[in-house]
Order: sequence, then structure tokens, then C-alpha cells
Amino acid sequence: MDSQQRINVSINSEIGKLQHVLVHTPGRELERITPENAHTFLFSDILNMQVAQKEYGYFKRVLQKAAKVHEIGDLLTDILQEENVKYGLVDRICRTEEKGFMASYLKALPAADLSRQLIEGVYLDDITFINHEKSALTPVPNLFFMRDASFAMFDNIMISNMATQVRARECMILDAIYNLHPLFETKVINPVLNYDIHGIGTVEGGDVQIIRDDVVLCGLGARTNMHGVEALVEHLKTKPGVKHLIFQELPLTPDSFIHLDMVFTMLDVDKCMVYKPVIMNSAFKTFHITVDGQKAIGKDTPDMLCALREVGIDLEPVYCGKGDETFGAREQWHSGCNFFCLAPGQFVGYGRNQHTLQALNNAGFNVVTAADVVNNKYDLASGKKCIIAFEGNELSRGGGGARCMTMPVERLAVDW
Repeated sequence: MDSQQRINVSINSEIGKLQHVLVHTPGRELERITPENAHTFLFSDILNMQVAQKEYGYFKRVLQKAAKVHEIGDLLTDILQEENVKYGLVDRICRTEEKGFMASYLKALPAADLSRQLIEGVYLDDITFINHEKSALTPVPNLFFMRDASFAMFDNIMISNMATQVRARECMILDAIYNLHPLFETKVINPVLNYDIHGIGTVEGGDVQIIRDDVVLCGLGARTNMHGVEALVEHLKTKPGVKHLIFQELPLTPDSFIHLDMVFTMLDVDKCMVYKPVIMNSAFKTFHITVDGQKAIGKDTPDMLCALREVGIDLEPVYCGKGDETFGAREQWHSGCNFFCLAPGQFVGYGRNQHTLQALNNAGFNVVTAADVVNNKYDLASGKKCIIAFEGNELSRGGGGARCMTMPVERLAVDW
């Protein structure tokens, strides 16, 4: 691949004009979820693959109107063409998952088939020998939630240390892609492995938001623990200039609060989406850490918006469900706070959350449909403020939204 085609990883905000983004279109791995194993795979419901793919298709085509979109399965197939890469990744996965008996079968697969089966799983119908397990290699049905297993921070790609072992293969696959695919120009870092002396830290990308080139937000809850937060602080000490990490305590239940981006996302240089009962609730603590060289000084702050004002980012909140207790709770459950910016003031989210869309409209964002964008009836190049609503009645049952389903690796700088 020509070096001019390489991506120079650069994420210095949540809202800068999108250039490159990674996605995974959900596939047959969703059909491996049953009532018996759904909880094991962290799902509270069972998704219909065909409906989910149709909804996802519109979402992906909207992204393609704004940026270059890369499918993880294709990137994985690319690197598996190299025999040493194939053998190394298979050995790592089989060793970690104690599936050594699968190694020779997997290594014999062509690259495209191996890529598919590492994601969809391998079942007894697929192979010629008998084992006591129905699943010879489990699927990774959460992979379409691309944000969790890795995240970009400034000029680095960070590999998450997941709170649940069932998602560990996603990290191994992504680590191999980022390090070995010629598309990426970056240093790959696992902050927990690099900086957590205890080795028990967890940090997931849904909890980490890059607000400005010196400001990072992080959720502290069911998926990211304090050791993970401390690892991020240690990483920020390696970066030049004063940095700020603001971490927000999250409820441990229900599952709709698993990550910070389920209760807070950026919309524009001066606006954000907020779930008021968490973000504006003193029961959930907010802490502001200032990192200056090797010094890190922390202090309590009333709430996250107050902490952001202290560093010169003054945001007007738009409330999920229009701030109504019942509507807000219902729509937050279906990712009503989870938006993904294509550019400042232009973002994507589920169309099912009607009260939240009305609140956005009242705040000056035109509500347009994904179909109108895809069919060129609405031009994103106009630069007009808008929320692009796509159908997600099936996808939302998976427990995540537009931000969860994207992994941006390059954005343009924002004029603050």
C-alpha cells in the first residue's frame, strides 16, 4: 500500500470533521445468541440479523457520505494473507481461550474464511471432528460495538482491557490489525498493560471521550475501574503540555449505564447531550485531574459540565427525553444519549427516541432522515446543523447506539 494512503491517526475531539472510521457490519454471529447464552454474551435480548443488517446498512451509508469507512472483517482478511500473522494470531487466540485443539483447523483455512470464523465462531457443523462442546470456538457478537475494544486518543490507538473475558478476542483481533495492517500510521498502546502496576485495571472505549487536545473525559463504573483511570493518567503524563482528565462516576446498574457515552455525548462546540439524572446528580461524583509533566493534581467538582467550564469549554446541555423523568428513562435505555458526530453540529442517532429528537430540534438542530442523506435529498456539505436519524428498533436492542458502533481514527481539527 502506498504510504500516502496511510491513516495518520489523529483524534483530538469528539466532533471534528470525520475523515476515517472503522466499523463492523453485524453478521451471522448474531444468530449464535440464544436465550440460554445471551447473558454470557452481555446481551439482554436476541436480535434478528436480517433486520439489524438492514438498519445498519443505512447507518453505514450515512457514514460513507461523510468519510472513508473501513470494515474490520476486510482489514482482518488483509493481514491474515501473511502466514506468520495467521499462525501468530491463531496461536494467541487458542492459547488465551484454551482451544488448542482448534489451532490446526483454523490455520488451514484461507484468509477470508478464517477472518469470518474468528468473528462468527466455529461450530461442530463446520468441522469434521467431535468435541464435547457445541461451540468449538465461540462467536464475538459484540464486535459491531466497535468503540469498546479500542479507542483513539490523540495520535495513539489504545487497546482496551475489557471488564469481561468474553470480549477479549475482539482486543486481540484489533491489536493485530492496528499493529500489522499497512493502513495505520500510529503507535498502539494498551494502557493497562503499560501503566497499571497492579494488572487489574479495566478500561473500555465507550467510557473515554476526547473533548479537546488537552481534555479527556472518562466514565468510572461497571466497565472501567479506578485502576484503568489511573493508567490513562499515567499515559497523559507522557504527552507534552498540561492535560486534564475528568472522570465521572456512573451507576453500576442497570446495563444501560455501562459506559459514559450512554449518558453524555458531544454534539457541537457549544452543545452536548446529557442524561440529567446521572450527569446533573451530586450522588455520582465528578473528579478533575490536572496532569502537568509527572505531576497529577486532583479535585472534586460539582459536575462534569462545571469541570469543563473550568478548562474553557462552556456547553449548553440538551436533555435526553426533553428532561422528562419518564421519557428520559425510556429513551436513555435505547441509547437516547448516544450520538456520533460527522462534523461539528452534524451527528447521527436513533430515530426511535422522539422526545430527544424534539429537544434537539428545539436546540437548533434540523431533524433529517438517513434515507434523505443516502438518497442525496439532504446535503451534508451544506454545513447546516442537523441530527441524522436512522431506524434502529432492532439495533438498539443490542444495548448501544451510533457512537458505540464506530471507531473513528482520524478527524480534522476543531476551531474552538
